[in-house]
Amino acid sequence: MSQRKFLVIADDSPEFQAALRYACRRARSTGGHVALLRVIEPAVFEHWSGVRQEIERQAREEAEAVLQKMAEFVVAETGVPPEFVIVNAESTRLALRKVISDDPAIKVLVLAAGVGGRGPGPLVASIAKDGVKWGARKLPVTVVPGDLTDEEIADLA
Repeated sequence: MSQRKFLVIADDSPEFQAALRYACRRARSTGGHVALLRVIEPAVFEHWSGVRQEIERQAREEAEAVLQKMAEFVVAETGVPPEFVIVNAESTRLALRKVISDDPAIKVLVLAAGVGGRGPGPLVASIAKDGVKWGARKLPVTVVPGDLTDEEIADLA
C-alpha cells in the first residue's frame, strides 16, 4: 500500500509557507509524506524551437533548485524527503488536474488562503466557485489560513 501524499503547490506566494508547514505536520502525524508541485509555464517561441527548449530547460533547472531548498525544510519537519513534481502547464489548475489524475497516492491537496485583504487567492477562489474537478477522482482540499503561526499550525495539525 502506498503512503498518503499531501500535495502542496510550491509557488512564490507569501502564504505558501503556511501550506507547507501544515502539510509537513499532517504528513508527520499520519505517516504520510509531502509532494511539492512546481508549475512551469510553457515557453512561447514558435519560430525557434532551440530557443524554446533552452528557455524550458533553464526554467526546469530553476524549479529544481527552488524545490531543493524547500526540501531541506520538509526533511527537517518530517524526516522524509519530499517528492518533486515539476509540470509544464498553461495554468496551475491544469497542472493539478494532470498530477492528481496520474497519482492515486495523492490523498489531500493543501492550499493556503491569501493574507492581507487580498482575498483567498486565485486557486482557492476558483475551487470555491467552480468546485473541485480532478477528472474521475474526488480529493479533499484543505485550505489553511495563510497567516497562521507555527504554534497555531502545530495545534491544528
